[in-house]
Amino acid sequence: MDYDLTTLVILLVAGWFGGFINTIAGGGSMLTLPALMMLGLPADIANATNRVGVFLQSVTSAKGFRDHDRLDSSAVGPMLVPTLVGALIGSLGASYLPVWLLKPTLLGSMVLMAVIMLVRPDTLSPPEGTPVRKLKDTPVAIAGLFLAGIYGGFVQAGVGFILIAALAGGLRYDLVRTNALKTVCTGVFSGVALLVFVFRDQVSWIPGLILAVGTVTGAMVSVRFAINVSQNTLKWLLLVMVSITCGAAMLT
Repeated sequence: MDYDLTTLVILLVAGWFGGFINTIAGGGSMLTLPALMMLGLPADIANATNRVGVFLQSVTSAKGFRDHDRLDSSAVGPMLVPTLVGALIGSLGASYLPVWLLKPTLLGSMVLMAVIMLVRPDTLSPPEGTPVRKLKDTPVAIAGLFLAGIYGGFVQAGVGFILIAALAGGLRYDLVRTNALKTVCTGVFSGVALLVFVFRDQVSWIPGLILAVGTVTGAMVSVRFAINVSQNTLKWLLLVMVSITCGAAMLT
């Protein structure tokens, strides 16, 4: 890959928008993965390299939400078990299997999410004051986190939507706190996946780190945006991103 000015701009701009979108909704990797492949990386190397930016963006977002007291730290520990187990399975699969195997899972979950948000918006955007459920008492949320870990470890693109379904739909967090916990989960399985890909020598570090500069910057702006807008704005942004990502998945 030639690292000229055009390459730097493409990676930084794709990274910025990817980091911003991933923090408040999901689907940012639909921008960053094509950017890496457009610059000449094979699909498996692009998938691995993309995790550098996603991991650093997730750490940045989680810290930002924690600093603004939007991260439910007490819920993090219990969520790590199903997420980590799923991430390990998914990342090992991604290292050996073709990416298209899990595409129907992503597409199906996004179509379902879009329909639910239109027909029953309170399902994925709980009204203010809705009591939060404990993970141990919500098997559907445990299953959702496990599946999100598998999918996130496998391919990453669009996994935020599965996490939102588990955290907002299953555990009834509002969208700001959902996004805060989502960034922690994303950071966990991205870190696991990155370790597997590094061990397999599938990470191209220079484009990955350039992309990460953009994703981290976008994430920092997105956190401030998320905590200053209404739940209704976040809900409609989520619906827009679900629809766009769903359309992109159908066309590819």
